[in-house]
Amino acid sequence: MIRDSRPDDAPAIAAIWNPVIRDTTITFWPTERSVDEIAAIISHRQAANRAHLVALDDAGQVIGFASYDQFRGGLGYARSMEHTIQVARDFRGSGIGCALMGAIERHARARGHRVMIGAVTGTNAASIAFHARLGYSEWGRVPAAGWKFGEFHDLVLMGKDLFA
Repeated sequence: MIRDSRPDDAPAIAAIWNPVIRDTTITFWPTERSVDEIAAIISHRQAANRAHLVALDDAGQVIGFASYDQFRGGLGYARSMEHTIQVARDFRGSGIGCALMGAIERHARARGHRVMIGAVTGTNAASIAFHARLGYSEWGRVPAAGWKFGEFHDLVLMGKDLFA
């Protein structure tokens, strides 16, 4: 089941997101997110009429989340969105990510947003393949854009026209 996130989902989201932040280059974010910070992100996105969703297993436990917000600031980018999606390790490859992505794309499309962008680490072959399977194309590569674990990493922008 997929539903709107609630601030009280923040601890479960942190349990999924923080190991990715702490242990991988999947995100360039340098520090773990606090429960309060995640709750604020949920509230901010929903107040801006952006989706912040969670996927639940049969026992009602959060096993993934997805969200989107404006790609860059300013009115010129008001219809261009960037997403974040993470699935708990034990549920990767189960279709949860595809379901979450479909849900945020439908949400964005219903609000007239034109493009959805994923910013992917250049060495994250699994994420690049995931996005490609869902109709995303590589729209740009920024060499050495991210810094983590003492190394520079390429950033790949994967994009999809929601109305194509």
